Amino acid sequence: MAHTVVIAPDSFKGTIGAAAAAEALAAGWRREHPAAELRLMPMADGGEGTVDAFAAAVPGARRMPVTVTGPEGEPVPASWVLLPATADAPEGTGVVELANTSGIELLGTPPRLRALDAHTRGFGEAIAGALAHGVSRLVLGIGSSSSTDGGTAMLTALGARFTDAAGRPIAAGARGLGSLAAADLSGLAPLPSGGVTVLSDVTNPLLGPHGAAEVFGPQKGAAPDDIPTLDAGLARLAALVDADPETPGAGAAGGTGFGLLAWGARLVPGSAAVAQLVALDAAVAAASVVVTGEGSYDGQSAAGKVPAYVGSVAGAAGVPVALVAGRIAADADTSGFAATASLTELAGSGEAAMAETARWLEEAGVQLARELTPR
Repeated sequence: MAHTVVIAPDSFKGTIGAAAAAEALAAGWRREHPAAELRLMPMADGGEGTVDAFAAAVPGARRMPVTVTGPEGEPVPASWVLLPATADAPEGTGVVELANTSGIELLGTPPRLRALDAHTRGFGEAIAGALAHGVSRLVLGIGSSSSTDGGTAMLTALGARFTDAAGRPIAAGARGLGSLAAADLSGLAPLPSGGVTVLSDVTNPLLGPHGAAEVFGPQKGAAPDDIPTLDAGLARLAALVDADPETPGAGAAGGTGFGLLAWGARLVPGSAAVAQLVALDAAVAAASVVVTGEGSYDGQSAAGKVPAYVGSVAGAAGVPVALVAGRIAADADTSGFAATASLTELAGSGEAAMAETARWLEEAGVQLARELTPR
């Protein structure tokens, strides 16, 4: 029987996407054991690399190019993925991610953070493109946001109107929420027949000390004095829209989760939903060993992150699972993994690992193949 290896990492944020990470690990494994049967299933939890993960893991998936308005107002090339037709989505499923349409990565390296003015219009334009194609279902990844606009620019691109006291459209971005006086969602595009599933790896509410502004605003460039302004703007939106701001995940992506709830979408934990859509369970059940990973594995990684989820699937199937991470923190519990590989240790430093991540992932693949392949 062939030695079958399922390689299912998340992205190594800031250095390499999940699909490229899986390819690098596979290259290393092949160097050591060319006869192994490798199944690459890059994973995601809704953030950067979600579209790439589906494109790589689902046979017959098609990448659909689109040009959208980026978070700074300039055109940016992006894409969404069309998954093949199924019984519950006869016209196919459209997978759209916020990261490659309105994400913080689009603001440059290092990013030109725009806490009050970045917006989600491009994400809405890409969603509208998938709807125009006629998909039966939408799967939306909302990680890696650059803005705190409550999803208003996204909803505007889908037909909603947000206006000030004089009836004029508000400015895009969080700045516009300060003058918001009315919200008209009657012109929103209808949901596709199979509904809209939103992938998120956070459960924060929209408002308050655990909300979008307080928790995630600083990551988007908000100064301490900006946080009350951002929270107040989101509160104005919540008072005008029929959605529950306390819903877990409403605060995701600068409140984009809340905007999608107002459209009628359903928020779900990202890792589990991606695994279901790419049929991870069946692939793992037929595997001899599983390899997963992410950029940093620490004490919080067990709470819904990709490696922990993939590990739980492998554990339930009785298949050994290995972990690869850019760094493995001292507080991380790795007791459930048959083997581990730290790129920082392989490269000699975190800086070296980040400078040549693909190279050290390949070396990690070699190391794990030696440890986990029967002789």
